[in-house]
Amino acid sequence: MDRLFGTDGIRGQANCYPITAEVALQVGKAIGHVYKATGHGSCRAVIGKDTRLSGYMLETALTSGLVSMGMDVLLVGPVPTPAVAHLARSMAAQVGIMLTASHNPSDDNGIKVFGGDGFKISDEIENEITRHIASGELSSEHIRSDQLGKAYRIEDARGRYIEFAKSTIRNQDLEGLKVVLDCANGAAYFIAPLIFKELGARVTKINVEPDGYNINNQCGALHPEAVAEVVRKTGADVGIALDGDADRVIFCDAEGSVVDGDRILAMCALDFKRRGQLAKNTLVVTTMSNMGLHEAARAAGIDVVTTDVGDRLVIEQMRKTGATVGGEKSGHVILMDYATTGDGIIAALQVLRLMKQQGKSLAELAACMQEYPHRLVSIKVRTRKPIENVPGLLRQISECNADLGREGRLIVRYSGTEAKLRILVEASDPAKVEYWIRLLTKTVEEELGS
Repeated sequence: MDRLFGTDGIRGQANCYPITAEVALQVGKAIGHVYKATGHGSCRAVIGKDTRLSGYMLETALTSGLVSMGMDVLLVGPVPTPAVAHLARSMAAQVGIMLTASHNPSDDNGIKVFGGDGFKISDEIENEITRHIASGELSSEHIRSDQLGKAYRIEDARGRYIEFAKSTIRNQDLEGLKVVLDCANGAAYFIAPLIFKELGARVTKINVEPDGYNINNQCGALHPEAVAEVVRKTGADVGIALDGDADRVIFCDAEGSVVDGDRILAMCALDFKRRGQLAKNTLVVTTMSNMGLHEAARAAGIDVVTTDVGDRLVIEQMRKTGATVGGEKSGHVILMDYATTGDGIIAALQVLRLMKQQGKSLAELAACMQEYPHRLVSIKVRTRKPIENVPGLLRQISECNADLGREGRLIVRYSGTEAKLRILVEASDPAKVEYWIRLLTKTVEEELGS
């Protein structure tokens, strides 16, 4: 069996391998085996999901596998991914499982697994789960009928997370702030509006009517233009766009201008440093972060550590260095003082807290860094052929790097979760950005395009 887990759990098209009921059943059995469930009451798993139709199928199959191995299951329904990580810890479960494909279209789904500490499980545990499934020898016959696990519906799970989220800003009064909140028809459609309303913000909510098919569909963090339009129409102070599982967030200011993860990280890092709470005086980001963020951090005397793309890699580096602020330009903001994974709601609360405490607009706060002109494009590909084996593209990459020199940079990488190639061009000269994006995109479409 090929490696089952990718960069962010198990993911793919629903009802096609590996996102099938059969695989989910085996994953449940393997998790029960790895965590040494021995019968009812010995181990517990929290299962949450987003709003995809296929979540019902996966939830049922996964639960069956877990209880057949003697593990109890706590079903919390549609909640954000970070809520599952939090609930696994607060409810003393051995494992937390989120059924989601995050920002992907509704056709996809996935299985993210967290340990009892709220962190994503290690490669070693993922490999162990995969080995047990591949062996074909998983059996639950050692669990007698009176030892089978039980499944419980936890009715107050949402309330638990709501109170936790509000506590991360000490229930700061947000009265006077007009907020447009785009929940992407996803996991936070019910929870997120309540959190901001209970803290006093005036909330206009959009894309909060999930039907199983419309998650991330022209809305949410991948399409901030949707929330920006409503902000302009309503005269709101800020727009907040979550993705399908609410582990990432993108903002727009009162004028509808997009404020991405880099600027949020800059705001948080500078604020934490001012308050003496920036652990190790360090910010952890990925290679996709804008050069302007690095310059703003250096000017403030903050050390910046860079990882490859992926929130998991950022978190690993944060745990290694002891840093507590990190994230990605895409909107994953990890504030380790409060959460063990990216949490779009908690990041949004921090931004609103800053706006209130400093009496500044989001645009004023976002001016803490100056972005280099840049463009990021994602191109569908029919095959993930190694870039070094695509001569035309390889030649253009070399030419682009030579042209940009120290005044810019180029990143070409395959997505870890989709059949896409991503190209980022960043330069002090915006004309060069557009020139190289056009040229590189044309080449990729000709040589690798679907």
